[in-house]
Amino acid sequence: METETKRARRGWIEVRVVVPIGWEELIAGELALDACSSVAFGRPNLVGPAAPEGTDYVRTFFAAEDDTPELRDAVAERLATVASRAGAPELAGLEPTFHSLPPEDWATSWRKSWKPFRVGHLCVVTHDWDRPRRPGDVLMRLEPGGAFGTGRHATTRTCLRTLQELDLAGARALDAGTGSGILAVAAAMCGAKLAIGFDIDPRSSREAGDLANDNGVADRTEFRTGDFSVLTDDDRDFDLVLANIYSDVLQATSAELAERMAPGGRFLFSGCPDRHGAATTAAIRAAGLEIDELRQRGRWLTFLGHL
Repeated sequence: METETKRARRGWIEVRVVVPIGWEELIAGELALDACSSVAFGRPNLVGPAAPEGTDYVRTFFAAEDDTPELRDAVAERLATVASRAGAPELAGLEPTFHSLPPEDWATSWRKSWKPFRVGHLCVVTHDWDRPRRPGDVLMRLEPGGAFGTGRHATTRTCLRTLQELDLAGARALDAGTGSGILAVAAAMCGAKLAIGFDIDPRSSREAGDLANDNGVADRTEFRTGDFSVLTDDDRDFDLVLANIYSDVLQATSAELAERMAPGGRFLFSGCPDRHGAATTAAIRAAGLEIDELRQRGRWLTFLGHL
């Protein structure tokens, strides 16, 4: 199999979309197709035009040889349907542009400008971060540019902050739609003795496994590829169930998530835009779950509660 370095020598295709602020990581996830090498945010270069006010660039990179009509059709189809799937009219009419780039490491060179960020005591940093930390800081090291974003989305940040408020010592956690594994890894770093994550995207288990290994919790995390069918009869009685997923998926799977919880277990659900709040609340309650707190960051809702 060819290495990505060899493929990169033939050049790159950058797919660029101007996206409303707050939706960048969601759109990046939509465009991170199987052939995607990396994702990035912000304007392409320092001399290029800035995005219009209230928007930002989402950029995904593909090897030039993968620039086929099928790829462009797949990108167009995802963008054409994301507004209805996400319940976000402001995402209607997104148009991709395609740009040929020379054969240098464009898919990774942008990472030099990536900025670490803090959520509570958790600092999300790159592998080469060597600046002094504040007392009590916990560093999560990740590789920017993965197919599942970098944890900056409002829903992820709310979940990361909430995890730090919970007593997870010795807990068993389940993370549905784990993506990069950032929530499962954070749960383990906050004291969970086991965190199992699963996702239908086959890239997830690799990226999540790397994240766990890089942060010293590989022995307390496990990642699987597939839907609920990858869970066994023993995968029950979780003290904490996490799900940061589309609100329609959350509504459809609330009962299955509840079935995996221990009596009195906690849940932390996010990924719900405020316009879907009533329907999602109804689905959660119909599953026999009690909502203890509803948190909102921008247009995004996060549900914290128990069985």
